[in-house]
Amino acid sequence: MLSNDELQRYARHISLPEMGVEGQERLRAGSVLVVGAGGLGSPAALYLTAAGVGTIGLVEFDRLDISNLQRQILFDTPSVGKPKLETAVRRLRELNPSIEIVPHELRLTSANALDVLRPYDVVLDASDNFPTRYLVNDAAVLLGKPNVYGSIFRFVGQASVFWPPKGPCYRCMYTQPPPPGLVPSCEEGGVLGVVPGLVGVIQAAEAIKVLLGRGELLVGRMLLIDLMRMSFRELRVPRNPECVVCGPNPSVRELVDYEAFCGTGASRTEPEVTPRELDEILRNASRPRLIDVREPMEWQTMGHIAGADLMPLRDLPSRLDELTAGDEIVCYCASGVRSAHAAKILRDAGFARTRNLAGGIRRWVEEGLPVER
Repeated sequence: MLSNDELQRYARHISLPEMGVEGQERLRAGSVLVVGAGGLGSPAALYLTAAGVGTIGLVEFDRLDISNLQRQILFDTPSVGKPKLETAVRRLRELNPSIEIVPHELRLTSANALDVLRPYDVVLDASDNFPTRYLVNDAAVLLGKPNVYGSIFRFVGQASVFWPPKGPCYRCMYTQPPPPGLVPSCEEGGVLGVVPGLVGVIQAAEAIKVLLGRGELLVGRMLLIDLMRMSFRELRVPRNPECVVCGPNPSVRELVDYEAFCGTGASRTEPEVTPRELDEILRNASRPRLIDVREPMEWQTMGHIAGADLMPLRDLPSRLDELTAGDEIVCYCASGVRSAHAAKILRDAGFARTRNLAGGIRRWVEEGLPVER
């Protein structure tokens, strides 16, 4: 039975004929795992908490950066530099002390994903990278969990519910990840702050409908949102009978190495230099050629290493004539992923003395080394 406090707190829910006390009790008995507390996870977690979902798990391991505040509404300025999970759990518990918030301060991996997802009724994928999306999808399929999906970029967003055998899984639509570096992240391409807010709220609504067992879910449908045109469109997404995960003859029966699958582990195969090593090298007379392969907006907002040349990764193949084959070259980006692929492009083109800055400019700054703006 709902307590008197709960009856008052959820009065507007209970007055809905489709909800009533029974529906609110279903929410209280339900559980949702939110993977990521960023732009999508922030509004989703807030609304799930306010709605009275009984148990909400939150997967997050990052620290809050001031650039997050433009869209990640779980957080505030005094929390900059602190672990996101610490602030998120406090905020959600203050919003609704009657529910359970379960923190998972970890990076979701093939080794832990099944154990993390297993206790929850619904998985809400609020991640921002392809390895995690494929990992969450495969783990959800193997466990038979509904996967409430969302993604955003610039002024557009997508939302769907992947739930075999009721409908397709993520791999039915995206059988293979895009080549590394081809699809810019929000950090590289930007995003209007309200876009993840809208998509995250849609994800929360779908998760609530799953728990209630009512309404028409976005199963087999992809909702496409364009805020510049203020348009909402739908794509039908059928199940792929040859899907390697949810098809009748699946070849993926256990979780794999998703960094390798998506090609984002390339930085491990290219020669690297650490920020401290590079700082020492730059103090010598024979400085290497520094190539910054980020986008111009990142160069302006995050700063750059003194003496670097801006050559965005997409432009690099057409600018090889600006480099000398015998030069020592160090490539860097935000985190070391794009620059690892830039280093491979250069080494394959004959620039043998090319290395990648391990951890990118983020690690450079974290180690207290200077940037120019």
